[in-house]
Amino acid sequence: MSSAAELRSLGPGGTPPLLARLVDDAALFPPSDVTMADAVRVHLDERAGERAGVMGLFLCPASRLPELITELIKLKPVKPVALSLVIDTGLGGVPKSVSIVESRSELLALRMVEMPAPSDVDEVWLERVSEFVPEDVIRVVEPRRGGPDWLDGVRRVAEHGSWPKLRCGGLNSQAYPTVDDVADFLSVLAGSGVSFKATTGLDGAVRCTDDRTGITRHGFLNLLVATGRALSGGDVRAALSSTDGPALAAEAKSFSDAAAHAVRGVFASYGSRSIAEPVADLERLGLL
Repeated sequence: MSSAAELRSLGPGGTPPLLARLVDDAALFPPSDVTMADAVRVHLDERAGERAGVMGLFLCPASRLPELITELIKLKPVKPVALSLVIDTGLGGVPKSVSIVESRSELLALRMVEMPAPSDVDEVWLERVSEFVPEDVIRVVEPRRGGPDWLDGVRRVAEHGSWPKLRCGGLNSQAYPTVDDVADFLSVLAGSGVSFKATTGLDGAVRCTDDRTGITRHGFLNLLVATGRALSGGDVRAALSSTDGPALAAEAKSFSDAAAHAVRGVFASYGSRSIAEPVADLERLGLL
């Protein structure tokens, strides 16, 4: 199966190792209402831009694969789009979706398959995931957060060789995990040798409260620094709670290349509705 390091090696050089291929393009997901045509056009433009080294995979729901292929046929990309296929059609629909992608290898390169887990993440279900997803494609599974068995589900996913997914936000306040939730998640993954992917709610680099909704959002820079501290025995909760962007940026800059690679070996990537917004934050903080 592909690794986080192999994904980061797919792009141009010049991007710091802590940030290389960090941001997956999730423009098609709520609350965004962008059209497929615009999402694909912007992705291809940014893939050719000066900050392309930060960009990871293009995320597409399985139910919208025909639309994606139609737009790519029109635009004729010079190389296949690196794809994460997000399964919204049920586990039984995975083989067909994978087959469609593989039949369009001139347009798409399947790197990852992501899916929600059932309430009981058991071995039988995880074995079916392994059977349906090709060996050279990363499997990402999202255990349901909120119940008492959530972390047990995270452990089972990791032990099975899939990447657990951490959902950091959503359409209501209940979708946002607490600092303790995220710290507990990191405590499971930090010593496991397994990567994780984050999704939703991490568009900004630094933790902040939305003036309109009153919801406090996690920051992706907080999560990078917290992962570093989880690996080194530091104060993870303080890193996740910090709203001091310059201090977080200074700590991130202090990581050696080896430490940065170790952090990204755990926190592999996250999905953002915009690539431009996180890039602007990183430039403002002096990290790019």
